[in-house]
Amino acid sequence: MRLALYQPDIPQNAGAMLRLGACFRVPVDIIEPCGFPLDDKKLKRAAMDYGGACDIARHASWEHYLRDLRAVPGARLILLSTLGSVPYTDFSFQPGDTLMLGRESRGVPEDVRLAADAAVRIPIAAEMRSLNVTTAAAIVLTEALRQTGFLFGKTML
Repeated sequence: MRLALYQPDIPQNAGAMLRLGACFRVPVDIIEPCGFPLDDKKLKRAAMDYGGACDIARHASWEHYLRDLRAVPGARLILLSTLGSVPYTDFSFQPGDTLMLGRESRGVPEDVRLAADAAVRIPIAAEMRSLNVTTAAAIVLTEALRQTGFLFGKTML
């Protein structure tokens, strides 16, 4: 299981995602370009001392990331999107899945959306637009890890 951030805009969210990855021992892919310098002080402050505990992979572009992902047998790209066709609770996650979150300002472009193997959504109140990306990642990641038996299982301890 992995988390992927597509061209993140906000260093605090990226830092919180690194902390999430560290706490659940889930690697985080950062697909550049980012809307901030990746060594930004805000990123480091948001990740606190968890940044060093997180397995981080930087990818120079979407094309590089997708090439690397498709080279891994059984890897699937699962997009978290308000436009997802399946509620995350109805989706069957697999250990090799990568949960991708789009830019805070714009989500992902159409070509990225079409490259995803699936798009899942978190049902929220109809009048609300979306959740924070790290909040969304935490919700879906917890369910994915629960389904695959990695949540607080032997691999976590």
